[in-house]
Amino acid sequence: MLTVLFVLSAVGLVSSTVYLILVIIAGGRFREAGTGIDPIRTSLPLVTVLKPLHGLEPFLERNLESFFQQNYPQFEIIFGARDADDPALGIVQSLQARYPAVQTQVVLSGAPKYPNAKVFALEKMIPRSRSPYLVITDSDVYVRPDCLRDVVAPLLDPANGMVTCLYRGVAAGGFWSKLEALGMSVELTSGVLVANMLEGMKFALGPTMAIRREVLESIGGMAALSQYCADDYILGNLAHAAGKRVVLSKHVISHVAMNTSFRASLTHQIRWMRSTRFSRSAGHLGTGLTYAIPFGLLGLVAGLLGNNVQLGVGLFTWAYINRVVQAIATGWNVVGDRESLRLCWLYPLRDLMGFIVWCCSFTGREIVWRNERYRLVADGKMVRV
Repeated sequence: MLTVLFVLSAVGLVSSTVYLILVIIAGGRFREAGTGIDPIRTSLPLVTVLKPLHGLEPFLERNLESFFQQNYPQFEIIFGARDADDPALGIVQSLQARYPAVQTQVVLSGAPKYPNAKVFALEKMIPRSRSPYLVITDSDVYVRPDCLRDVVAPLLDPANGMVTCLYRGVAAGGFWSKLEALGMSVELTSGVLVANMLEGMKFALGPTMAIRREVLESIGGMAALSQYCADDYILGNLAHAAGKRVVLSKHVISHVAMNTSFRASLTHQIRWMRSTRFSRSAGHLGTGLTYAIPFGLLGLVAGLLGNNVQLGVGLFTWAYINRVVQAIATGWNVVGDRESLRLCWLYPLRDLMGFIVWCCSFTGREIVWRNERYRLVADGKMVRV
């Protein structure tokens, strides 16, 4: 039995180390890759920023204001809310008064008729757009002033149908928010980089997605995403299937990890993992071999039980260093997250939590999203319970 434990530990550590090597190579290629069209010297078209809102969130004013401050020749922002009582609209009104030169609109969608309320809101917002270039972005992100230039410029190439961005996690406050933010900067970034290197981008990342309206219409519009939980993944996947390239931008955005309690953070991550399980089941299954700390702990336990402490400690140390290197190489060196460097010693704990969340993703098919319960079915579609 101890031999089996040691073998399992070694197999997991080898697989996670191979994965780490792929992550480092992919990160190097991403940093060295050219951007194609120069957004500074290119004549840029009018663009519409679509910003769905849902209540007050940490840093909401700063997040929204970063889009009012874009260094871009012509843009408009369309905000979407379910009803006029949404408290986020108070912040929008304040920003409208502060930046009167920025063209803005507010669209009230009413109660959603789709399982995915965000998609329903976007469907109501898009007809109000004056531009064929759309940037869909969440309310919990903030960006540099050159964001619109960076994400719109690649769309001027007809072969490119969509642009999406990596993101660094920003803690809203508290220990569990910091752990979740580390996962955003390191774990998620690592998976995206490796996927992009091995097979190209066949999906998009929801916090920021730029797309031409003609591409969106060619795949059936927002209604094609109405039943899905992972609407961002599906949107990128459909654009790729339609023969359009999905571009991973060099622009890195900041994404707020809003869940400050253990329960809220765990629930959010399990929801995300379960949606991934149903959206791309084969890839999700293989994710278990990318973690290191669980296999290091397995080796440590086997060493203690078998009176081979040195071997057990050695296997755990291998796993720990593996994850520290990943945090620095990806979180700091690729997406520029200083917390990933400062807290690299803590990332192994986040790796263990990620493995636990991955295991929990197989324990059911229900998720809670904005206080509503849904059941996930084939291909990642969801049905309200």
